[in-house]
Amino acid sequence: MSFIIKTAFSSGKFRLGFCILSVLLLSLLIVPLFHRIDYSVMDGGMFESPNLNLYLRGTLFDEAEEAAPDAELDAILSQFGITIVERETPRMLRILGTDNFGRDVLAQLLAGTKTSLFIGLMAGFTATIIGLSMGLLAGYMGGQVDNFLSALINIFIVIPSFVILILISVSLQSRSHITTAIVIGLAAWPWTARSVRAQTTSLRNRDHVNLSKLSGHSMPRIIVRDIVPYLASYVMMAFILQVASGILAEASLSMLGLGPQNVASLGLMMHWAMSYSALPAGAWWAFLPVVLVIALINFSLNIMNSGLDQIFNPQLRS
Repeated sequence: MSFIIKTAFSSGKFRLGFCILSVLLLSLLIVPLFHRIDYSVMDGGMFESPNLNLYLRGTLFDEAEEAAPDAELDAILSQFGITIVERETPRMLRILGTDNFGRDVLAQLLAGTKTSLFIGLMAGFTATIIGLSMGLLAGYMGGQVDNFLSALINIFIVIPSFVILILISVSLQSRSHITTAIVIGLAAWPWTARSVRAQTTSLRNRDHVNLSKLSGHSMPRIIVRDIVPYLASYVMMAFILQVASGILAEASLSMLGLGPQNVASLGLMMHWAMSYSALPAGAWWAFLPVVLVIALINFSLNIMNSGLDQIFNPQLRS
């Protein structure tokens, strides 16, 4: 594994993607130290524009926002001799403005990126483990086991995975980010299984595998020690692609209102921006930063995968 990682960093594309992803991850750790705002607090107005320019000019806190009293409430309380006094509330720094609920967009973006990355990593891990296990078993066993597993893989490939995601998500009454990640992983494993099966089929008749069989080694030992190391580079590439696909799948489900509940995510931010017509309202800060973050994450992961493909694919290497 150390050789694969060392070889991977010899690719310029892989290093570029890794640097972009590292900057994003560092931002998730550093920015909250200076921007201490709870992403769930609704203490702003609907689609307040970013006011970083006012802060840089030093005029943000010179003026205060007047909180106008509610006329109907004032009329009711006046019957009891209670008068609402107009008050001034200090303005807050909103680097990326607020969303439709008055929540800080930057705080939402930081929390949503963490959630979406977690979902992508967990979904990628789940899909890779299932696909690797099914592909190894089908490719090594052959015969009826291979026929059955291959038929099962082909059935899942024929059915669009997004349709499966929608059907499963609709049937769930409550959806946490962990549940969403597992559901995405359960729908994304067939292509990995198919590729691993094809490579395992070609590896099972190699001399070193036959020698292990003659030595009386068990099937799990042969698979783990004599076959899996030859698939390590492909498994690494498959995992990266599964993570990228998992993030996009979460965003797609959340935009339909079928994503994780009671937690911030990039897809959910897009859902609320779309539901409250952020684009016609000119509130670009409610959706454009989300689109850029999703694009940067997927660009970095795909360019890392492209770099690995150039290194480990004999046809591209030649």
